[in-house]
Amino acid sequence: MHIGSSNDSAAVKKQYATSKGLDIRITFHEKYSVNKQGYGNWIVSNYDLRKGMKVLELGCGTGNMWLGHEDQVAKCEKLVLTDLSEGMLETAKGNLGERENVEYRVEDIQALSFGDDTFDAVIANAMLYHVPDLEKGLREVRRVLKAGGAFYCATLGEKNFTDKLAEWFRLGGEEFNPNHNFTMQNGAEKLHRSFDEVTPVFYEDSLHITNPEDLVAYLRSLASFKAVLDLPEEKIREILAEHIVDGAIDLPKDYGMFICR
Repeated sequence: MHIGSSNDSAAVKKQYATSKGLDIRITFHEKYSVNKQGYGNWIVSNYDLRKGMKVLELGCGTGNMWLGHEDQVAKCEKLVLTDLSEGMLETAKGNLGERENVEYRVEDIQALSFGDDTFDAVIANAMLYHVPDLEKGLREVRRVLKAGGAFYCATLGEKNFTDKLAEWFRLGGEEFNPNHNFTMQNGAEKLHRSFDEVTPVFYEDSLHITNPEDLVAYLRSLASFKAVLDLPEEKIREILAEHIVDGAIDLPKDYGMFICR
């Protein structure tokens, strides 16, 4: 899950070159999210995967979304997990292991190497806002998807905890340039250019953080919060301390996904 987006491609590559920072963010959300179903579990619960399907995931990251969902993996005749980062794919392979029906490949959504009408389902979670030519990428998804197939793409909304943190740290302009290239608010319009049926589904959640030190570590893992990274850690702690109420920091989460056919 690629939380904390940056429009700067160099920053994005640095942020996702290895799984270390992503692991910090995943653990943080698992620990402090109020909705204990878990965003990843919720996303997978929306998949309609049936026995014998061929499934493609773009931007699979660490592959952690499939952990604990052996039944879903087993349904797939072929599950192709792809990412732009070889480091991420190595982590995904370490997490999920070698399986007869699972393939790991470096792929770019803007120029997929697969033939037309190859997959019954395509998945692209928390990554479409990073795609330089999104319209081209979505055309490629539509091309490799079979008629009647489904495209699942989870993303962020525009009223998220990162925006609230930027407000607390008084960031603006170049200091905090939130990536709103593809959000729950504007994604449907972009998806409709390639898909007839686009259904938005929202995930209800928030953060209740009882140890501010974990939030400090989270902030330090985000390329898009460079201005915060330049601050002394004591200053970061001081600003966060101003927002502790009854021993905790509460922040909003604005997440969801689109199901397209």
